Amino acid sequence: MSKLNKEDIRELLKKRFESDCHTKLSLIPSPFLFKDIKKAANRIKTAMQNGEKITIVGDYDVDGVVSSVILSEFFDDFDIRYNIEIPNRFSDGYGLNPQILDRIQADVIITVDNGISSIKAAQICKERGIDLVITDHHTPPALLPDAYAVINPKQKECEFPNSDICGAQVAWYLVAAIKEVCGYEYELSKFLDLLSIAIMADMMDLRDINRTMVKSGLKLLNRSNRPAFAAIREIFKKEYFDSEDISFLISPLLNSSGRMEDALFSYGFLKSSSKKEALIRLEEIIGMNERRKEEEKNLLEASLKLVNEDDKIIVVWGEEWHEGVVGIVASRLTKRFKKPSIVFSLKGEHAKGSARSVHGVDILSLIAKHADLLLGFGGHFGAAGVLIAKENMEIFKKEINESIQSLSLKEHTALEDSLGEIEVESIDFELLEILEDYEPYGQKNPKPLFVLRDMRVKIDKPMGKNGQHKKFVLQSDNNKHVEALFFNCSQDIKKGDVIDVIFSVSKNSFRGLITPQLMIKEALEIR
Repeated sequence: MSKLNKEDIRELLKKRFESDCHTKLSLIPSPFLFKDIKKAANRIKTAMQNGEKITIVGDYDVDGVVSSVILSEFFDDFDIRYNIEIPNRFSDGYGLNPQILDRIQADVIITVDNGISSIKAAQICKERGIDLVITDHHTPPALLPDAYAVINPKQKECEFPNSDICGAQVAWYLVAAIKEVCGYEYELSKFLDLLSIAIMADMMDLRDINRTMVKSGLKLLNRSNRPAFAAIREIFKKEYFDSEDISFLISPLLNSSGRMEDALFSYGFLKSSSKKEALIRLEEIIGMNERRKEEEKNLLEASLKLVNEDDKIIVVWGEEWHEGVVGIVASRLTKRFKKPSIVFSLKGEHAKGSARSVHGVDILSLIAKHADLLLGFGGHFGAAGVLIAKENMEIFKKEINESIQSLSLKEHTALEDSLGEIEVESIDFELLEILEDYEPYGQKNPKPLFVLRDMRVKIDKPMGKNGQHKKFVLQSDNNKHVEALFFNCSQDIKKGDVIDVIFSVSKNSFRGLITPQLMIKEALEIR
């Protein structure tokens, strides 16, 4: 195999974006390409002008919280009165439902990041004379809710060219449409910091409009005066946020309140009016996140005992398992076993589950084949939520395993994901700059992986509370050294071994000196 040089790497990364159309903010599509958006904007304009009662109904994940913040902040800026409802995962369940409607007094209800499956709630709104505006991005059911307006890029007859956008982007576009019909001067780009977080947290493809928004949003995030981000910088000693900080620091924090208690904590944190307030709220959220980690650890251990490795799709459940972490545990099982996973929390006669998929398997379509066994389901290609009666769980597990047999579940190896083999001499500051040019990395723009062969382990040092992580110094035949980290290292690598590794390259900043550092994904061979 010929080794890649830096120009090869640049060309391979550049090719990923050849078909992107909306590469600048000035080129992104008009809001009025969304079906129903003008109708919705005009109705909201009338409500604003007449002082009618408006209620925003959000969702308890990061995308739903950010969507709620964007729309509510727009109303704040024009002194428009509104109520906010973010359903509680444990007491309310997901999205707009009849139970939540019983506590809402409104003339207009606007859903953000939910509502596309709220058939019964839409009917009740109609009976009560409430105009329901749905903004959502989840896959629509065959029958849409009978709402005043439905704004969803995935619905039929919608001309918006990018269907794979998150709920916060749909809410942002609604704000853009209201601004236009009202004739307001308003700086919509001020929300890009929040949008970049929602897009990455909801694991949208980082191509085209999503990539453009995240790139611009990261720049804004790093100069944002939002007290919430100032508080995160201070507590976590961050001089600069990158895309990995969104994925591994900011998103888990914002998600933790909805997982453990109530998403209103994160909503309030993002809307903090001072750094002092934000620091107090952040302390609460950090506490919830620590509890989430502990709960996740316990539930993962319990799940592993129930896994049948012969199954094509992992389906496990337990009594009173914490509903807020079943999704994360499903992700962990999927990553570990390289199979789709569904983890259920069983409570009484019903179970709520979260599903996560692997490369190339549409988990939502797979679940939909068994709709006759389910009380409800919804989600995306790679992740879904499921509600089922206890009595149907065993048959569901059996039937979904049978139906997945016909799908190709060829294991997607790390080696297949790599760009290719490189020389150790290529790992330098110039390579870091090339890789930075093609950030942010995420869905459909994965962080580049490379292969390095015949590296001798000169130093191996355990890290972490239980020594589960390793730090290595690797040496080539021509005496070139490079540092490497291997998180959750389950392979037996020791000083003196010669290894072939697959890795990404990260920036190590120590006392102002920036050097490249390998982040090992897997040792392909140890000898």
